[in-house]
Amino acid sequence: MKDILLIALFAFGGAMCAGVLGAVVLRLVRHRSVAVSLTVIAAVTVTAMLAGTLAVAQAMFLSRHDLGVVTLVVAMAAVVSLAVALVLGRWVVARSRELSLATRDFGDGGSFAAPPGLATAELDSLSRELAATSEKLAVSRERERALETSRRELVAWISHDLRTPLAGLRAMSEALEDGMAEDPARYHRQIRTEVDRLNSMVGDLFELSRIHAGALALSPSRMSVYDLIGDALSGVHPLARERGVRLDGAAVDRVPVEVDGKEMTRVLANLLINAIRHTPADGTVAIAASVRAGGGAVIVSVTDGCGGIPAEDLPRVFDTGWRGTPARTPPAGVVSVPAPPAGAGLGLAIVRGIVEAHAGRAAVRNVPGGCRFEVTLPVST
Repeated sequence: MKDILLIALFAFGGAMCAGVLGAVVLRLVRHRSVAVSLTVIAAVTVTAMLAGTLAVAQAMFLSRHDLGVVTLVVAMAAVVSLAVALVLGRWVVARSRELSLATRDFGDGGSFAAPPGLATAELDSLSRELAATSEKLAVSRERERALETSRRELVAWISHDLRTPLAGLRAMSEALEDGMAEDPARYHRQIRTEVDRLNSMVGDLFELSRIHAGALALSPSRMSVYDLIGDALSGVHPLARERGVRLDGAAVDRVPVEVDGKEMTRVLANLLINAIRHTPADGTVAIAASVRAGGGAVIVSVTDGCGGIPAEDLPRVFDTGWRGTPARTPPAGVVSVPAPPAGAGLGLAIVRGIVEAHAGRAAVRNVPGGCRFEVTLPVST
């Protein structure tokens, strides 16, 4: 038993010396290639075995011949181990370089494609992560392109919409200044109308900029959808009466929600005004609210009689600057009252932004004779 402990002590001492030396070398080459590190590890392993074997052989007083045989066997094992380590290291380095080139391609705007061939579990996992990242970047680039296109269209439309009322205001003010206005009171009323329109447009732009910047500050409180819809209907009733449109709010459940009352009233008002403007005289705009199956959300819907929206335009309805007035046509045989001047196409974009800030969703679909806008909100528990 004593001899065995002595042999173990000699073997451990020799292996420890080789291990410490190997650790020092690994630290020195830690910034080098993986192949170099694998070669050093293999060399350390063989050296530790050789040192332990030689220490034990010396302690056991082997003959010179036997010691030479042991040394030769260990040396051959060292050569094979180093060769395998070099081959494995070069293979890992080659795979790493292929991954690096593939990563560079999708970083420059392309998509990531994992290089063909076998790979280690770690490199395979890294390839999957890079592929997932590439998909996310592609979606982000597409969203950025869509936003940039939307911003350009918005600037063009806003420039046109601002230029028209400003030109009218200038012409009316010059007529009043030169004393050419036959009915100054009418001119004053028209100036007031145009100023209100400009003020509304600027307010929408400010609201939309806050939404896009993520600076929309909400003050949610528990309230009933019934009360929200009642306030919105009261606000748009004069416009509906002027346009000859009936408002139907009978199918509204008393469902509690946690929302910012001011912002959500603006959402409903925008939807109702939009529906009234595109519904012909003697038409009906219906607003309803009910709990979705499962009880986790409430759906508020506004249904108009606009005649429907072309299928190709439905995905763009909530985009900034979208205006589909020419596409909305009342049913055949129905005479509609001329609509007031269209806005800058910001109302529905604001609706979507506010609803999404409440962890909800806004959608639209065609129904017989018109379209239905739906706002889905989580139910307050």
